[in-house]
Amino acid sequence: MGRSTLVRLAHSDHPIASPLSDGRVDDLLRRAVGGRGSVLDLGCGDGTWLLRALRQNPSLTAVGVDTSDVGFEQTLAQAAAAGVADRLTLVQGDAQEYAGDAPFDAVLSVGAAYAFGGLGPTLDAVRGHLATDGLLLLGDCFWPAPPTQAVLDGLGGASADEYLDLPGTVDLVTRHGWATVHGHVSTQEEWDDYEWAWTGAPARWAVENPDHPEAREVLAAVEKHRDGWLHGYRGGLGFVTLLLHPGRAAVTGG
Repeated sequence: MGRSTLVRLAHSDHPIASPLSDGRVDDLLRRAVGGRGSVLDLGCGDGTWLLRALRQNPSLTAVGVDTSDVGFEQTLAQAAAAGVADRLTLVQGDAQEYAGDAPFDAVLSVGAAYAFGGLGPTLDAVRGHLATDGLLLLGDCFWPAPPTQAVLDGLGGASADEYLDLPGTVDLVTRHGWATVHGHVSTQEEWDDYEWAWTGAPARWAVENPDHPEAREVLAAVEKHRDGWLHGYRGGLGFVTLLLHPGRAAVTGG
């Protein structure tokens, strides 16, 4: 089974592919795109963030870009049912290479820094898409404490320099000329809800479809993921979502 198909199953009970509660997602979207005219999601996954933003904001138009189009068809069908399909465009392509026709009032990039080669390159790349008074909603992992070998192994052999700690993450944002105007650190409850959903939904599919040729493979994959979480990185990996304004560099002359 391809990774994209496994991820689709894993997010069937938790469409937001990040450790964030439904209420927190709504709050972050309200802060980022409320009253604005356009939004771009770089690394949009199946487009769930944008669908929720469009439902909140009747005058908003949205564009999402992702290397995979897995889930696009379902999201577009949901958009049609909600009467917002004419305001949603989903593009399969490399987020680094996307060239929009005009700057957007807001940009989302949540859990997608890998697509740009890291957090710093993401911050630099987004500027070319964002209006001067726009807002960026950025989500990324951080180390709440120096990672142990168990944490790194649980993440599939991650390296200790893959992320910064929380102060270092915010300092990096500041050095790149962004002003942090709001932030949220995901709680352990949000993490646990996300991970139980990620492992639970595909496990249920596998045991309910035992004769499917990929059932055993799916069950093994989710059990491996669950073991890596419970025996490794649970409590050892953080996630922060920051609302950023691009104007700090102009204010400070940086």
